[in-house]
Amino acid sequence: MPLFEIETEAHIIISWAEDEHSASSVVAEAYPQEKILRLTRRPRDTWVISKSALGIVSETHDDQPLLPSSTARDCLARASGDKLHAIRLYMNETGDDLERARKVIESNMVMGW
Repeated sequence: MPLFEIETEAHIIISWAEDEHSASSVVAEAYPQEKILRLTRRPRDTWVISKSALGIVSETHDDQPLLPSSTARDCLARASGDKLHAIRLYMNETGDDLERARKVIESNMVMGW
């Protein structure tokens, strides 16, 4: 199945889809209010993003880097991308304080939950 890069007004989504129509459907389901600006079929079936470009190498808390978190991504999905709601959900799930929850949710938003 081909890998597509779909750019909207606020997001870049990377998704496998059968064709361009199916890739467009991914955006319509996840972000129905956003217009697709660019839809590109990737030439390879992998996508690589530099961690340092995302700023997750230097930011640490208790000597742990802010890495992609399945808990944070689940909270973002349940909150439909609403950052404040996702932060509250994350705090409830993990017991982390507000500042740590904010950093984890925001870094996962940047990483494309």
